Amino acid sequence: MKKIIFSMMLIATTMTMTSCSTDDPFSSLSNGSDNNWNNGGDISGSISTGGSSTTTGDLTTFAVTIDQTTAEPATTATAYLPDEEDALENNSFTTEIAIDLSSPTAKTESGVEISVNGGHITANHGSVKGICYVLSGTTANGSFTVVGDKKYEVKLNGASITNPDSAALNLLSGKRAFVVLADGTSNSLTDGTGGSQKGALYCKGKLLFSGSGTLSVVGQTNNAIHSADYIIFNQGNNIYAKSTANHGIKANDGVFVNGGIINVEVSAAAAKGINCESNIIVNGGRTTVITTGDGTYDTDDQEAKGAAGIKADSTFTINAGELWLKSTGSGGKGINADIDANFNGGNVYVITEGGQYKSNNDTSSPKGIKADGDINISGGTVWVRTNGYNGEGIETKSALNISGGEVACYAYDDAINSKGDMTITGGYVYAQGKNNDGLDANGNIYLKGGLVYAICSGQPEVAIDANTEGGKKLYLTGGTIVAVGGLESGSSLSQSCYQASTWSKSTWYTMTIGENTFSFRTPSSGGSSLVVSAASTPTLQSGTSISGGSSFFGGLGIAGGTISGGSSVSLSSYTGGNSMGGGGGWPGGWR
Repeated sequence: MKKIIFSMMLIATTMTMTSCSTDDPFSSLSNGSDNNWNNGGDISGSISTGGSSTTTGDLTTFAVTIDQTTAEPATTATAYLPDEEDALENNSFTTEIAIDLSSPTAKTESGVEISVNGGHITANHGSVKGICYVLSGTTANGSFTVVGDKKYEVKLNGASITNPDSAALNLLSGKRAFVVLADGTSNSLTDGTGGSQKGALYCKGKLLFSGSGTLSVVGQTNNAIHSADYIIFNQGNNIYAKSTANHGIKANDGVFVNGGIINVEVSAAAAKGINCESNIIVNGGRTTVITTGDGTYDTDDQEAKGAAGIKADSTFTINAGELWLKSTGSGGKGINADIDANFNGGNVYVITEGGQYKSNNDTSSPKGIKADGDINISGGTVWVRTNGYNGEGIETKSALNISGGEVACYAYDDAINSKGDMTITGGYVYAQGKNNDGLDANGNIYLKGGLVYAICSGQPEVAIDANTEGGKKLYLTGGTIVAVGGLESGSSLSQSCYQASTWSKSTWYTMTIGENTFSFRTPSSGGSSLVVSAASTPTLQSGTSISGGSSFFGGLGIAGGTISGGSSVSLSSYTGGNSMGGGGGWPGGWR
């Protein structure tokens, strides 16, 4: 299924459903249970729990594939430029130096010295300002190298460079390099395995992409694209980066995606699609990354490491645009941030398929999204699916805060996990742990608002699990809650909760609170108890049919639909915590 079609379906907010007690609401799409769980890596098998939770819908079937079509997402955030000088329009490169790669000629032109050694060309503009190198033609054994003391532009105008021995495009000036992909042109850069280069395209200074042509970069010795400073991608760019030896895109001081179509494939062990020693910010465009390498043991750091679609040694932030990330090897991750991960807007889709990697008594576990600092979700869409052994959906070593957006995780282990406190004040959250908890925190869990649909595998796991053993609690003071598998014992329930005596598998239920309805499809297996909570006493019906409304979680939840049919479900007071009554509210827009 093409991703662009899937995205359009995801945007749609209304859908007519019939016979919802047995049929998936997205009957026009390819659905079905994802039962082919990949226990790849050095460790395989299943987690020892009281059951397994499975379901259906688009969350279990969406695909991530390389997509080089040129249509960019329409929504973008304000472009991020560390310096106004980074904008091409704020510069002037009017002195053009034409370079024919097919038949290079040594010359001195406009103060620029061009030297040639076979197919290898070196351009030195010294202190001359405003130089634009225009590259065209093909070389199968050559390169283009730039040195100089001033910023410059390299316009790729139908250029194809293969260098068996080193970098194809070697930008050794420490000044800004504006690489412009001439409109309507196809360009390619490929290195070989005979050198020690850092990238097929290496830039010592800031690397700034512009233009709407296409560029393919293949690295076979190290990275495909590497900047010793920062890299900026802009609207119109169509760039494919592939490395069989290391990372696809590597920068030391930042990666800033303001737009464009970026596709990355890496296959080396523990390789990263996009790797940065500083911050990564996504403000637009469509970025797709696929990693296939297994984990490896880093003898320098003395730890097991896995591949990752995106790895930020500092903070990761997305404000707009699309991210499609897939990691198939053992220990692989979608997004890995050493500090915070911030989701303010845009659409993020993550799949990991490998299992846990173990070497030298250390492990690297697969994660959809992992941060050592806080994870903050305030907008956009975040979908995560993990298939391999020990794979968690979203995990933070610190606090997790959800205040808006749509978050949906279907994970082999815990769906959403925080080492510190977890706080949900808004948004729409779906968390299903196939072999563990839905929501799990080593700290406290504070449910104050939004809508939460959580599912666990079965006893002794629970749908929403705070660290009661460590003196922590689940504090429920607001929001709309559906918990298949119940709540942690010892919870503080300031908002009343209710339990159904039984529930049916793969069935549409509708919870009504005042004039609002939330319909949800139960899993084909999962925890034994069905607990609901809302701002006021809800009613519950099973076997309902729903038309219209807003779809969430890949067709597993419908808000505000028109309800018909079904039978009333008896609810009793749930005393898993200190029921005190009152409080609560619906997410914004549910009217």
